[in-house]
Order: sequence, then structure tokens, then C-alpha cells
Amino acid sequence: YAKSITLTVDNMLDNLLYADAKNCALLKEVVMDFIVENGRDILGKVSFEDVPGSMMTDLLTAMTRKTKKDDDSSDGCDYDTMRVSALRKKLDEKGLNIDGSRETMIALLKENS
Repeated sequence: YAKSITLTVDNMLDNLLYADAKNCALLKEVVMDFIVENGRDILGKVSFEDVPGSMMTDLLTAMTRKTKKDDDSSDGCDYDTMRVSALRKKLDEKGLNIDGSRETMIALLKENS
């Protein structure tokens, strides 16, 4: 679903809130990337009043990731900026559960490093 959806300024907030409510880490990451890429178009047009403050971490992660060249080639120490797909790959390699929120995946990897 995350790859097939067409995000717009008009629907991105609904998709973000849905992804957060249903714990859809990949969709949430896609929407966050859209926000980072389209910030100028979004500013002043979308109210973020209904967005939980806890999503600020996800937004900052997306912004930080944009400045990095290739987070998938990291040595495994920088879980905080890895994409969800890279986190899931690392979890799978260790035989750990690949489902859950981004925070849960990071915590599992740090516990099992």
C-alpha cells in the first residue's frame, strides 16, 4: 500500500494519522519523506494541530536521513536514521521479529547488538 499510494498535500495528513494509528511503519515513513520533500508546498496550507507530538522524532529522522548519502550502507550503529526496510532487514538477519513501530524495531536491535 505504501508504494502504491499517491500522496498529495491534501491527503498526506490523513495518511500520516492513519499510519500512526494502525502502526504502519512503512506508510508513516513514506508520508514523512513526502513532508520533507514538499515542505514549501505544505507550509501554511496544512494544520498539524491534530498530529501527536511524538511524531516530531519521525519527522526529524526523515530530515536527517535526507542529508545522509546512504543509510543502508551504515555499519549498523546508526539505527536511529535507518529506513524501516533496513531496520527490518537487520532484524531478519538476527532472527528477530520484524513487525512493530520504528521505535520498537530500533529498541530490539539495540538490545540484541
